Amino acid sequence: MSIRAHGQHPGGNGGAPAALVFESVSKHYGSTVGARSLDLDIPAGELVTLIGPSGCGKSTTLRLAAGLERPDQGAIRVAGDVVADRRRFVEPEKRRVGLVFQDYALFPHMTVAQNVEFGLDRLARGDRRARTGEVLDLVRLGHLAGRYPHELSGGEQQRVALARALAPRPAVVLLDEPFSSLDESLRAQVRRDTVATLKEAGTTGVLVTHDQTEALSVGTRVVVMRRGVIEQADTPEKVFEQPATRFVASFMGDADFLPAHVHRALLTCEIGVVSTVPGWANSEADVDVVLRPHEVALQPDPNSPARVSAVEYHGAFVLHYVTLASGRTVRSWQPHTVRHPIGTPVAVTVAAGTTPTLLLGDRAITSPPPGSSLAPRPSVPLQLS
Repeated sequence: MSIRAHGQHPGGNGGAPAALVFESVSKHYGSTVGARSLDLDIPAGELVTLIGPSGCGKSTTLRLAAGLERPDQGAIRVAGDVVADRRRFVEPEKRRVGLVFQDYALFPHMTVAQNVEFGLDRLARGDRRARTGEVLDLVRLGHLAGRYPHELSGGEQQRVALARALAPRPAVVLLDEPFSSLDESLRAQVRRDTVATLKEAGTTGVLVTHDQTEALSVGTRVVVMRRGVIEQADTPEKVFEQPATRFVASFMGDADFLPAHVHRALLTCEIGVVSTVPGWANSEADVDVVLRPHEVALQPDPNSPARVSAVEYHGAFVLHYVTLASGRTVRSWQPHTVRHPIGTPVAVTVAAGTTPTLLLGDRAITSPPPGSSLAPRPSVPLQLS
C-alpha cells in the first residue's frame, strides 16, 4: 500500500519544488521491513509530523531523508534534486538537510556559537559569524553565545541544536523526537518556540514523535505509519475526525468500535440510533461505527441494562467506562462536575452533531459498499380530493 500526497497543502509554496519527495521508497533490514513503497510529497514551508508505534518506520523514513540510510528502491528528492535512487546517493552533508536529534548531539567542548558555526565551514570567517549571530537571535539565544552546553538548560540546548540545523539554510529540517527528554511543563513551551522559529525562518520541517497530542497540535499535516507503510497522510483534523483505517482511529486517540447497521440512511447499533448517513437512502449494510469518548453521552436511567464499570479522574474531565448489555465497553468523557458511581445504570447515546466514522473491515467507507443497494422506494401517488 502506498499513499501519494500531491497538490496544495497548508503551508505550500506555489510553484516551488517540494522540499522533500519520496517516490516508491522501500528499505529492508534483512527480513524486517523498515519502509515499504513510501510515496509522500512535502511542499516547501510545511511542518509534517510522522507518528506511529515503535518499529512502524517513522525513524527509518527520517534517516532515509537525511542520507543516514540508503533506500533499497525508489527515489528521494530534496528541493527538486535527486539525492537517492538506483544510480545516485548524495551524502548527508551535501543534501541541504538539517538534523535535530533527540539528544541534541552538541559538542561539549565548544561554545554555543562554535556549535552553531560548525556546519558553516564553507563560508568566510566574517560570514560565518554573521550567520551564527542571525540564527542565535532567531532562537533568542544571542546572549548565551559564549556559554558551553553543560551550562544550559534542556530547553536552551534544544534551541542551540535547532539553530545549528538552520544555520546552513537547509531546504528541510528533520527533527527526531526532539522534545522527549524534556519534562512535561517545559516540553510544551519548547515545542511552541520550535514551531514559531521554523515558521519565522520559512523552513520546512519533518518531526518524528510518538506523542499523539504533539503530532496533532504541531503538524500542518500528520503522517500515520504502521509496519513501514503510510496508513494516512492528512490534516490533523481529518486524521482525528475522519480516520482512514481502524488502526488510525484507535492509535490517534481513544476509540471504541460497535457493530452497526445502515438501513436506508439510518445508522443504528445496540445503543440505538446513532445518526443518519447522507447518500445511503437506498442502501443496507453491516458496518462498525467508531465512537470516541467525547462523542458518547450518558444519562442515569434505572431501566437501562448498561452499567458504569469504572471511573477515572483526569482533573478537568472524568472518564467513564460503561459496559453494555452485549458485554462490550464504551468510554465517555464527562466534565469534572459529573461523576456516575460504579454500578450506575445509564442510558448511552451519541452526542448531537456527531458524524461518526464507518468501517467496513479495517477501512473507513464514505459511500455504500458494492452489493448494498436496495430497490428504490416506490413513489406514492398524490391523492387529490
